[in-house]
Amino acid sequence: METTPSAGFTPDPLAQWVQEVRPTKVSAPAKAKVKVKYALPGDVAADVRRAFIGTAYMREKMVATLTRAAEAYDRKRYEEALRLGRVVADATPGVAPVRELTGLAAYRAERWAMAKIHLKAHFTITGDPEHLPLVMDCDRANHRYRAVEKDFAQLEESEPTAEVLIEGRIVMAAAMADQQLYAEAIELLTRAGGTKQLRNPSFRHVRLWYALADVYDRAGDVVAARELFARVVIAEPEAYDAAARLGELGAGAPRKNRKRRTTPVSKKKVD
Repeated sequence: METTPSAGFTPDPLAQWVQEVRPTKVSAPAKAKVKVKYALPGDVAADVRRAFIGTAYMREKMVATLTRAAEAYDRKRYEEALRLGRVVADATPGVAPVRELTGLAAYRAERWAMAKIHLKAHFTITGDPEHLPLVMDCDRANHRYRAVEKDFAQLEESEPTAEVLIEGRIVMAAAMADQQLYAEAIELLTRAGGTKQLRNPSFRHVRLWYALADVYDRAGDVVAARELFARVVIAEPEAYDAAARLGELGAGAPRKNRKRRTTPVSKKKVD
């Protein structure tokens, strides 16, 4: 035994026992939310199918293309929506929702001439003047002020709602101000109710106040511009850039009027 290879070998002492902590079971990753498939309203898809002349395969392809265009518009990808919408509009020019979507996408993408073509076609098909103020704004962007006047006359003749008429007057007044016809623009907005003081103004009144304040500012009437911008800030503090423009005119942030007391201060309790 003394000549064995293990002779004289002293084993290492036992190491200290260390308890091993097994990792806890990892929970399965949460399932990704299933993306809801975007779909067109049934009547719009049916109109496209009826209007398209071609095979059933191409008909369904047009519906799918319009669906992608509507989804792109909702996601504010206006150039993509315009590109896809034009494909369907060329194939089905008499479908009003197609012309409307394509025109709105073109307007958002600042393609003024193309937006006017499609939005005017929507008006011709439906007779609804809802988008005529946008048509006016397209002509104003292209400095076609006579066309703006013709569009405005057509808007007034088509019996629009109060909101649509206000939008048309705002665009018309802006076009006048572009031509330095400040007095005419102020008169138009004043007749529309731009100087009315209201406790609970609607959105269209706030729009009127801002438009009239802008015209006064461009005309050099700082006092009137301050007053109207202050009204806008009191009614809607985050509306447009009214607060910034009020600051540029040298006025601080306006304060809202205090609520009136429901009980007179002079009234005393009687024992």
